[in-house]
Amino acid sequence: MITILIADDEPAIVDLVRFTLEDPQVRLLDVADGAAALECARREHPDLALLDVQMPHLSGLEVCRRLRALPECAHIRIVLLTAAAQAEDRRRGLAAGADHYLTKPFSPLALLTLVRSLSPEVPLWPAV
Repeated sequence: MITILIADDEPAIVDLVRFTLEDPQVRLLDVADGAAALECARREHPDLALLDVQMPHLSGLEVCRRLRALPECAHIRIVLLTAAAQAEDRRRGLAAGADHYLTKPFSPLALLTLVRSLSPEVPLWPAV
């Protein structure tokens, strides 16, 4: 089983991610702000975190930085989800410690392919 944290303050994005990634072998956790994302990650130790960059209380960039600084959370693979698509935005995200950067709007197929590539040890979802 894989645990995935979805942190986004847009319910439509959370619903899209949930619909795309739901599987009997996937535990999905969702929160609507950065502070809740940090607390949930510290408590639940997900395998993967999908973090919106622009969230209330803490940005996804700050959550990413803080998770990377915590030894118990350093293993979490982090994908930043954002509408900011400039090269500088991507550079800041990767510099904060993100494993990948996915711009909104994204296709469910692109999300599924990315999550599968970041979790090759987990045999989930049919091949696409």
